Amino acid sequence: MKKWKWMAVLLGLALAFGIPTAQAEVQVKPIEHMRADFIKGADVSMLHDLEKNGAKFYDTDGQEMDNLAIMKKHGVNWIRLRVWNHPSQGGGAGAMNAKKAIVMTERAHALGMKVLIDFHYSDTWADPSHQTPPLVWQKHDLAQLQQDVYDYTKETLERFADEEQTPEMVQVGNEITNGMLWPAGQLPAKDDGKAFASLVEAGLHAVHDVDLADGRKDIRTMIHIDRGGDNKVSRGFFDQLILRNGVNDFDVIGLSFYPFWNGRPAKLEANMTDLAARYKKDVCVAETAYAFTLDNYDEQGNNFTAKEAGMGGYSVSPQGQADAIRDVMQAVADVPDGRGLGVFYWEPDWIVVPGCGAGGGWGNGWENLAMFDKNGKALESWKVFEVK
Repeated sequence: MKKWKWMAVLLGLALAFGIPTAQAEVQVKPIEHMRADFIKGADVSMLHDLEKNGAKFYDTDGQEMDNLAIMKKHGVNWIRLRVWNHPSQGGGAGAMNAKKAIVMTERAHALGMKVLIDFHYSDTWADPSHQTPPLVWQKHDLAQLQQDVYDYTKETLERFADEEQTPEMVQVGNEITNGMLWPAGQLPAKDDGKAFASLVEAGLHAVHDVDLADGRKDIRTMIHIDRGGDNKVSRGFFDQLILRNGVNDFDVIGLSFYPFWNGRPAKLEANMTDLAARYKKDVCVAETAYAFTLDNYDEQGNNFTAKEAGMGGYSVSPQGQADAIRDVMQAVADVPDGRGLGVFYWEPDWIVVPGCGAGGGWGNGWENLAMFDKNGKALESWKVFEVK
């Protein structure tokens, strides 16, 4: 029996006899078919505000370290950063604007990491249920919104370039399954997504213009939706955008995939394999996560509870967290022809810190999905990013 199987048996015995999970040694199976440049990424958009409000982080041995340095040590090679237009209008913790994102990008680049910038085109959270235009754009018609998207994207990326911190990849929109900049770009729509497509195209055009300003093409572009395990929805979205509206000048299809919301990794693999072949695009998991405990360390309810544990299919422990991430990574690596680029873990750093709650207060619903314990100590599950 292979070593990892023996260790899995020992882990099961440890759990059965009540040994605290955090003390059991996490083991991670090798991942086959992984590209040499496979993305082992983390969305760390909360980190700036966490540190500002006093967060401290420690490696698995208890040594205090810079958070990004801990991630780098354990194999993280990319970070992802959201950008909100004017966060003071939207509020909330992790209000990452361009200025903060440039600072974080410089830190990541200094460590040899690459950076994905995620434009939300909002003053606050944008996702399938919320795509609110920035306050200063809210009275603009479609033609003006197209220009807004182009100008804002171009000017923001030029700020990165001026600081010699050009990101390696850019998302035009965040989880835009139901469109963006509502109501003008909302989906479904009577025009079969024409207005929405024009807004996406404006953002892509801006990225390409900045990218080609010096005669090079260095920035990859991503279009990101949720529902990573749902091929019908994914096909419907990209058929409309690419095949019927002609928006094809992007490189990567990004998907959110959470095993406790979106199904088993086999569904993710099947979806990515189909999308990569159908549209001749690389694919990437832009967001994923899994819980290491059901404990709640603040007054706000957790996003992941016993209900989600029942749907997730993995133990709620550092080992289960590592297993879930590993299986998502394997699903991406298994996409044929090397089309599976990699995985970003969403906010592994979001521990409970006063001032860094979802609304700027104390609590958040994510701390049991972080990869640090309540004291900021790195979990053994970080080993999953060390696997080759």
